[in-house]
Amino acid sequence: MRINIAKSAGFCFGVKRALDIASKLTKAAGSVYMLGDIVHNEDVSKRIEKSGIKKINRLKKVNSGILLIRAHGASQGALRKASRLGYQIIDATCPMVKEIHKIVKDMHKKGYKIIVIGDKDHDEVQGIVGQLKEKTLVIDNISHIPLAKVKKIKLACVVAQSTQNSKNVLKIVDILKNYVSDLKFFNTICRPTRTKQEEIRSMPLKNDAMIIIGSKNSANTKRLYEISSLLNKKTWWVNSREEIKPSWLKGVRDVGITAGASTPEDTIKNIVKYIRSIRS
Repeated sequence: MRINIAKSAGFCFGVKRALDIASKLTKAAGSVYMLGDIVHNEDVSKRIEKSGIKKINRLKKVNSGILLIRAHGASQGALRKASRLGYQIIDATCPMVKEIHKIVKDMHKKGYKIIVIGDKDHDEVQGIVGQLKEKTLVIDNISHIPLAKVKKIKLACVVAQSTQNSKNVLKIVDILKNYVSDLKFFNTICRPTRTKQEEIRSMPLKNDAMIIIGSKNSANTKRLYEISSLLNKKTWWVNSREEIKPSWLKGVRDVGITAGASTPEDTIKNIVKYIRSIRS
């Protein structure tokens, strides 16, 4: 059996950068706090916490301490509150997400209504809409476009959550263009996401089975699984080797493997090693 690993599998630039920042903070004097998970992977978050960085879900007053902002970013309200409560803020927001923040703030100042295409409850989307005091329109699905609201908009700036399915985003934008006379679309899907999605649109057709590796709360991994499963019914989404069933690979000659942007290299290697062992 041949094992074919996607070139783009695993950590993206933004995740690597955030983890490098976190690693340096483990040597800092005083307490270091992390507002939520630094990235959407349980193993990575546990390692960060074991290194001494404390995960918190709510901001509380501190005499001193460092607050690490995760790769997904945070709202302006959260940043202001953290400063008031005495935290020194270290921002590990992915630069590509920061660029989305800049776009929405700049376009809002120019009078454009901001529309975000993304998962409403996702940390990144919450951070994007939290850049503005004005309520932002979020569209999470082509079947959930609130046309009554859209028709009232004259000027619209559309951005996308950086890990969205590129084809779905373009379909939604095409629909919005029919109702908004002045629409500015910024394709803010990040390059690593585009690269991963380009690979996953061909790999399932070239392999008998596909293994998608990543946490179940990882948005970009979810997209990879959704795209792959439409092209190849023998697609499975796992977070560890323990979740793999040997029966999945019965009669399989070629298995394709890819992994989300928050999946550690050692997790990928362990799964590849296990697959080789059950077919040896």
